[in-house]
Amino acid sequence: MSEKFKRPRVSIGLPVYNGQRFIAETLDSLLAQTFQDFELIICDNASTDQTGHICRSYLSRDNRIRYFRNETNLGAAKNYRRAFQLSVGEYFRWANCDDLFGPESLARCVEILDREPSVVLVYPKTKLIDQGGDVISEYEDRLNLQSSRASDRFIQLFKRLGYVNVIYGLIRANILRRTGLIRNFIGGDIPLVAELTLYGKFREIPDSLFYRRLHEEASSSYKDIPQLQEFFDPESRGRAPLRGWKHLGAHFRSVLRSPLGISEKIRLGCYLARRGIWHRRKLAAELFEGLRRVILSNFLGR
Repeated sequence: MSEKFKRPRVSIGLPVYNGQRFIAETLDSLLAQTFQDFELIICDNASTDQTGHICRSYLSRDNRIRYFRNETNLGAAKNYRRAFQLSVGEYFRWANCDDLFGPESLARCVEILDREPSVVLVYPKTKLIDQGGDVISEYEDRLNLQSSRASDRFIQLFKRLGYVNVIYGLIRANILRRTGLIRNFIGGDIPLVAELTLYGKFREIPDSLFYRRLHEEASSSYKDIPQLQEFFDPESRGRAPLRGWKHLGAHFRSVLRSPLGISEKIRLGCYLARRGIWHRRKLAAELFEGLRRVILSNFLGR
């Protein structure tokens, strides 16, 4: 690796697929950060539009940018994971190809992580914007999780979580490597955010420095469940999503591999078991649908 790419303080991972509409604006907002000691890793998921051309045009403008193109579409989850796996910074942040970041966003986040070792993730408040960049409304993430007890933070997250905007906060890379990262199923960022609460506190910056764009092409606007599952994992096409089961299993695995003591793990295991009971009808319906698809597939295959 050349000298200019050695160990930046921060790595920004930007996974993208067919993002030509907004990616230049997103890149401009990232390169305009007042904190400049970072690398920007673009992972192009085999885009078929002008995304690659736009990204490559930025390479000659700023030597902090690294561009990688996948030969085939890996799905959103694997592409997000690859962006992190290619990083070398002490702190890491994902960036969507259509969202914007205020100029002070990185600087403010780095300041807190440098100062508070108990904080594992720091994020600014959010404003929702439309396709033209106009503010729709402010959004309260309510995830300033400051309890010293990991199980309290974990449970509070589920009581407060809405949009998972905190996934675009700044995270300690050494902690992120200990997690299961973003899973390759619908809502695969939720188990990761929940798992991070087991390793440290979340800190919210009280200023709106993150601008999440809502538009008809965003994955958050998908209404078709099979389409959304295929977005996360193209290899899962035709399979039953089993979203509830996958989330529950991921949460249990997160707790088991965490550094918590036995009493904390038991408390969280009981909490997750209760969540399974609360959602038993949904879980039963998912299981029935999964079995129906298996039976139908076997029948048609004969």
